[in-house]
Amino acid sequence: MRFKLLLITLCLLNITACADDSPSVTLAGERFYVDIADDDSERTRGLMFVEQMADNKGMLFLFPDERRRSFWMKNTKIPLDIFYFNAEFKLVSVSENARPCRTAQCSHYPSSGPAKYVLELNAGKAEQLGVEAGSQLSLHNVH
Repeated sequence: MRFKLLLITLCLLNITACADDSPSVTLAGERFYVDIADDDSERTRGLMFVEQMADNKGMLFLFPDERRRSFWMKNTKIPLDIFYFNAEFKLVSVSENARPCRTAQCSHYPSSGPAKYVLELNAGKAEQLGVEAGSQLSLHNVH
């Protein structure tokens, strides 16, 4: 019986350790586990067709250069807050409550300045976190 309990405990610790190795970001003291979009194909698809997203999840877009960015919500099914960060991981601007778009003509949500990183979280997070221009983003296990 003790061996079984030890084995179960080790398995749970292993699962927890794997979760801690997952890519994540911290913004305003809150941690979000993120999927990474670091090539053209992944950045183009983004969160298209995602039906729902856990409150502590998001997507982080990595770009090779810093410049003005613009996102749209084509085939996206959930409203999002889109956070734009510069090369120093400082918040440039936020497009709050970007609405899903299922038509040929979709609204664009541009950054107000050059950005190298873009974080998408569930709509309402920007207000909940109270972030403002200059807020710092921290990356964990993002390669």
